[in-house]
Amino acid sequence: MKKLTLYFALLMLIGLMTVRCTNLDEEVYTQIPMDTYGTTEAEINSLIAPIYTRLRDFNCVGSPAPKENCTDMSVTPTRRGGDWWDGGAYKEMTQGKWRPQTSAAIRIYNDSYSRITNFNQIIYLINNSQAISDKEPYLCQVRAARAMRYIELIDCYGNVPLVTDFTDLSKPVTKSRAEVYNWVLSELNDIKDKIRSDVTASSYGKFTKGAVYFMLAKMYLNAEVWNPAGGPKWQECIDACNVIMSLPYKLETNWKDQFSANNENSKEAILVAVNSITSSFPARGYTLHYLDPIALGLPGSANNGICAMPDYVKSFDPDDKRYLGSFLIGPMINPSTGQVIITAHGRPLIHTVDVTIKYAVDADGWGQVEQEDGARCNKWEYKKGATAMENDCAIYRLADVYLMKAECLVRLGQDNEEATRLVNELRKRAFDDPAKLKTSVTLNDIYLERRFELAWENWGRQDMIRFGTFLNAIPGWRPNPLPEYRLLFPIPQTAIDANPNLQQNPGY
Repeated sequence: MKKLTLYFALLMLIGLMTVRCTNLDEEVYTQIPMDTYGTTEAEINSLIAPIYTRLRDFNCVGSPAPKENCTDMSVTPTRRGGDWWDGGAYKEMTQGKWRPQTSAAIRIYNDSYSRITNFNQIIYLINNSQAISDKEPYLCQVRAARAMRYIELIDCYGNVPLVTDFTDLSKPVTKSRAEVYNWVLSELNDIKDKIRSDVTASSYGKFTKGAVYFMLAKMYLNAEVWNPAGGPKWQECIDACNVIMSLPYKLETNWKDQFSANNENSKEAILVAVNSITSSFPARGYTLHYLDPIALGLPGSANNGICAMPDYVKSFDPDDKRYLGSFLIGPMINPSTGQVIITAHGRPLIHTVDVTIKYAVDADGWGQVEQEDGARCNKWEYKKGATAMENDCAIYRLADVYLMKAECLVRLGQDNEEATRLVNELRKRAFDDPAKLKTSVTLNDIYLERRFELAWENWGRQDMIRFGTFLNAIPGWRPNPLPEYRLLFPIPQTAIDANPNLQQNPGY
């Protein structure tokens, strides 16, 4: 094998390694010979660490939620005084007017290819290392992380470049959505039974068999949208769900436990973004009002951004524990005075369900809302006294698997009793009254249950497209249905300017 000497500086620049100085007298090297690096587990883990730190890109309620802000589930309104106008980016997302220059619409594309480049290099390094004797376990993890990014791309952008060779410096061409879809399927099927299968403390936060089969389930669930020529894959989705359900995952008895500040022991989580005080979960900063931390016993402030769409909140049964478990609603009390906090505009800080445009209304009907308007995210615990949120974010969890299987059973016209049982397993922990359980389920029941169970978890856009509701008007926010081309986001104009081989999605 050819001996490779690779520049350590390059690794640092693209975020592939974290270097610690433990001895200031040590000689510092600018190059690493790959025939010696990777002889210890610690060295190998440092090499693949970026695939896990980058999972924080999938933290919910982050940046702020481009896949949710184009739905009828959440909105980032312009606040009285002009906060969150941001050049109209969030207005464009809500009104269905995003462009190839709209930052919120193109962020996923840019982030995905940045990470794919990183992951391709890690694969290259592992493949060319003379020191790593058993490469398969590490390659499987990196390939799974890369496949996850391509799933995001085919979901959001459709026809995209397929880049897998780190050494290929040519400008990539656009591939069809079907071609990329089939490549991802091939990747996942190749690694699904090679990757580690344990559900243990050591596999927590790692790509495992459960995570790979979860991705396969999503691929099959959305096959009619992502690869219509291949036809529906409902049975294949059920089969993938059954594999996951045969593994030692377990629904939490108390629904809220899996969102607690110390939720790292949840057996419901299949793949998580592991957060910490220094690399924290972003929900608090993006959703809470500037003064909410006073009422919640938190140091610091917040940014008063994203909130829930009113009609979405009103669709919840008030007896559903997921209602107030997902949304922060009502008066915010200063514990020092026992009084409602007053905003900078002299208004009581009472989070209303309704979000009403009142000020600086433009010709499109967009304007500013009161600072306190809107139900805020309350799904993940805000731990009193904590300077930041350490809650881990379950990107994939078992409840979703139950709902995927139930949906496919109903779509196939098979075993409604089993589909109903699966849905009721989730409703049992959501309601105290057994009368709230279903006696049978329809596709609409499952659609709604997904919206109740998975609030704020970034599945809204994908689900709405699959169920045929994404293009609908949103009363008060989007007066007219969207044209079909809006099912995909545009390729960023900056990417097309840099690479003339790329093709813009139709309609943009």
